[in-house]
Amino acid sequence: MTKKIRYAVVAGGQISQQAFMPGISRTDNSELAALVTGDPAKASKLAGLYGIKAWRYDEYDALLASGEIDAVYVATPNFLHTDYVVRALDAGIHALCEKPMAASLEDGRRIIEAEARSNAYLMIAYRLHNEPATVEMFTRARRGDFGKLMSFTSTFTQQVAEANSRGHNGYWAGPVPDMGTYPLNALRNLFGEEPVSVYAIGTRDPDRGFNFDDTVAVTLGFSGNRVAQFTCSYATEKSESFTLVGTKASIHATPCFMFGPEVGISYTETRADGVTEHAFDPVDQFGNETQYFSNCILTKQRPEADGREGYLDLRVLDAVERSLASGQVIRLEPAKPAQAVSSDQAYRLAPADEPAPDELISVIPQQPMS
Repeated sequence: MTKKIRYAVVAGGQISQQAFMPGISRTDNSELAALVTGDPAKASKLAGLYGIKAWRYDEYDALLASGEIDAVYVATPNFLHTDYVVRALDAGIHALCEKPMAASLEDGRRIIEAEARSNAYLMIAYRLHNEPATVEMFTRARRGDFGKLMSFTSTFTQQVAEANSRGHNGYWAGPVPDMGTYPLNALRNLFGEEPVSVYAIGTRDPDRGFNFDDTVAVTLGFSGNRVAQFTCSYATEKSESFTLVGTKASIHATPCFMFGPEVGISYTETRADGVTEHAFDPVDQFGNETQYFSNCILTKQRPEADGREGYLDLRVLDAVERSLASGQVIRLEPAKPAQAVSSDQAYRLAPADEPAPDELISVIPQQPMS
């Protein structure tokens, strides 16, 4: 039998209940072992549902030392990631951290320092790095199938309820770190290069109650006269797509960022001699990333989406915040690209059933209730 990595879920919010906790059942090398929560209803109902033990936040260090877990999945609000990840790594417990990895460059560096001194592994939860369509696009772009890549444009938007934790905790809970991380990470991995300039414009809908710019457009400059643009929003209807243009071909992907039992990420490839559709079946994206991370732990191989990959996104998110505040173009120091995604990272685990929003326990759903 394959040894199974025992995971504790840190924070039982929407993403944990809706996706990670069901998805882990699709793996053959991972199991749910514990839940960390401050909510008595979640502690009772979720622990009972999954047959696991619930721990309070003030018991976290005791859990890390208990011998009952091998890894944590940290899905707290972004500004709380650092403490739980660092404590886990310092205790020799592997950490799968939701993205963005932190809510400041200083906290990102603290995580990387903990990763460097630990004998445990850190992976940032870029679930699309283990999704077949995305992995195919990344690897084809990097080997030159589409020619020299010249531009990238993307839109990723949705309606978000102001009462949700994402709706009132400032920039680092807002649309750029939450949603903009997806097109940002995609374009970095498609281009295989890091941006050198960042410029952002934000707007606020006067009829909404967010305490940050709820719609933001970002322009990134790269070497070689290449540009990338993306727009993300918490205040419009759902939209998700990206277009990558090269000298030999262009691709248009939609859906491209979301997950779910019915979501099969696909793309259209256009060349001078015709159009080709590349359609992929839905997979359990959370099961995929957990299977991959557990394999890395079991085989003692550093995961691709490590702390440096997370930090390269984080420095752009920080630059967007500074550009929004100043109205200026922010210049970035040249940086070496992170490790490339490889084709063997793609998994095809069948989707697990997800609870409906009204079945979530003690959660204010992210989408506004109509």
